[in-house]
Amino acid sequence: MNIVVLPGDGIGPEVTDEAVRILDWFVTKRGLPLRMERRLFGAAAWAAEGTTMPDASWDAIMAADALLFGATGSLDQKHIPAEERRKGSLLRMRKALDVFANLRPVRAWPALAEVSPYKPRTIAGTDLVFVRELTAGVYFGTPRGIQTLPDGTRWGLNTHAYTEAEIARAARFAFTLARTRRNHVTSVDKANVMEAGALWREVVAAVHARDFPDVTLEHMLADNCALQLSRAPTRFDVIVTDNLFGDLLSDCAGAINGSLGMLPSAALSDPGPDGKRRALYEPIHGSAPDIAGKGIANPLGAILSAALLLRWTARAPAEADALEAAVATALAAGARTADIALPGESVLSTRGMADAVIAALEHP
Repeated sequence: MNIVVLPGDGIGPEVTDEAVRILDWFVTKRGLPLRMERRLFGAAAWAAEGTTMPDASWDAIMAADALLFGATGSLDQKHIPAEERRKGSLLRMRKALDVFANLRPVRAWPALAEVSPYKPRTIAGTDLVFVRELTAGVYFGTPRGIQTLPDGTRWGLNTHAYTEAEIARAARFAFTLARTRRNHVTSVDKANVMEAGALWREVVAAVHARDFPDVTLEHMLADNCALQLSRAPTRFDVIVTDNLFGDLLSDCAGAINGSLGMLPSAALSDPGPDGKRRALYEPIHGSAPDIAGKGIANPLGAILSAALLLRWTARAPAEADALEAAVATALAAGARTADIALPGESVLSTRGMADAVIAALEHP
């Protein structure tokens, strides 16, 4: 399997290096057939070749079985022309690969109970996954842009739009996933004030009634979902929602473990004729340019994204389970990066945290 590695910007290269090191361990120790090739992308590509997306990188992306991505965007990109930023945008990749189903799992790691701003009894046992629709909605709708009105007033415009088909396939993915978990789906929208939200609710309900009556479905408004994630996150199993709400709510859920640095993601297409899905794996945190190059970033979001790669692309569930268990073991033994450390606790570097995970793999 050909994995294209796009380290990206900011802390992306640092955390991606550790995820690749973990995957190399599985290649060497477990014989997994993964071949990883690095490609330039984003600000690094602009500095080296004068384009954010070299043709060779784009060709490799389109031919890959999966992408392992670091992070994108940083303060030093303001000088890059807007057309070039669009050429190397993550949105362009997602759309071209048609990776419409964005899985964002959130679990409460017992060792981090005191790091969370929530009471331990509130989050204990949390194990939920967002299915965020990723290739439509307000991030892709047209018209969009900043216009100047006749009176000189500037006007910013974005369009939130969904077709029935775009909603239905996200719903089908969520219901199918729920059948492998606890058989419960919460569909999140703003049907009370948005026509696209009303259509979302209608289509999800229709897909449920027609094809998935065995799965429990509840509808929830997005603002209430934000509240329930903070007061009773254990009530959720699979949450399916649109691009914007999925982005915001999954980041809110990062508070369960006290840091976005703990959260992985997988963006998946429908299976092709050969049964394989196009896939893009990345931690959900940003490029964090303020700490880039300091070796202090938390690599666990990237490492857990590698676990998702093992599960969904490599089809190696035992190895994925082993990696997630190794993360749990390292955390239970006290391994901490700065973002998940309590005052006075010892702090590991980015490399040191990955070393702790590898040690747990070596001696489970």
